[in-house]
Amino acid sequence: MTNRNNSYAIASYIFTSADNLLFDANIWLYVYGPQGNPSDWKTHAYSSALARSLTANSNLYVEVLILSEFINRYARLEYDRLVSKQVAPRDFKTFRTSPDFQPIAQNIASDISRILMHCQRTDDGFETMDINILLSEYVQGNSDFNDQVLAALCRARGFKLVTHDADFKDQGLTVITANNHLLV
Repeated sequence: MTNRNNSYAIASYIFTSADNLLFDANIWLYVYGPQGNPSDWKTHAYSSALARSLTANSNLYVEVLILSEFINRYARLEYDRLVSKQVAPRDFKTFRTSPDFQPIAQNIASDISRILMHCQRTDDGFETMDINILLSEYVQGNSDFNDQVLAALCRARGFKLVTHDADFKDQGLTVITANNHLLV
């Protein structure tokens, strides 16, 4: 799809109770994940946006692909951190079944509960998506399949996407972001 986004800078966006928002996995990782460093400007920008959207009683939604990406990326970030310190096995699946993974899994589950506390669950509408269009776009190599599904979901349901992922540029979505590449 070559439509430009209707993009808004997150720092100045005024959230309202009429907003239907889909926070992408990367946003949840900045807010609750291990890459969320309180001194990082992205963590601050997106944590502040979450707080402002909740204060405004905006409608927040989450979809299973987002939770899956959050869980898998969170686990890999923690694993990579431990491997760099040489305190984890070289094989992720071995690590995942080890006692060292249990506290990480508990943290992930706790953070998923926090996300679900803020959001309404929604499905992606895959059964009504034109899979041939999705695969045709995927074959072109310009987008991640999960991102295509999320973009189709946003278009179908009128969700505004809160993301830092530049892959959503020119998808014809309403995007709220701190990523300057999505604002041009």
